Amino acid sequence: MEEKNQSFTELEVWKKARVLKNELKKLTDSFPPEEKYRLVDQIIRSSRSINANISEGHGRFTYKDQLHFCIQARGSLSETHNHLIDALDCKYISQEQFDHFKLMIEEVGRLLNGYITFLRKNL
Repeated sequence: MEEKNQSFTELEVWKKARVLKNELKKLTDSFPPEEKYRLVDQIIRSSRSINANISEGHGRFTYKDQLHFCIQARGSLSETHNHLIDALDCKYISQEQFDHFKLMIEEVGRLLNGYITFLRKNL
């Protein structure tokens, strides 16, 4: 799954999380202006945190450290999902939009869980 000297940008989970983050940024551009420093900021921060934690963990020396940051990334993924539920509840996004992003979140989650399993096996 992971080769020596592989960049974090080559990790499939990082690539998929990046697509999610960028699509979420576009989505939040349509939110009401009063949400700029509330829900929009939370969605952007939590989605950025997924990639940031994967990359920070990848740069760590031990599998234990890498695992810690991947678990943090999984928490940020769940937080992002929760913020999208809030956006749906506030009617800022449609059920169709929510379902699209939920599928993306589930895909990133599967990849992240696979990476976590890989790291645990190498502890």
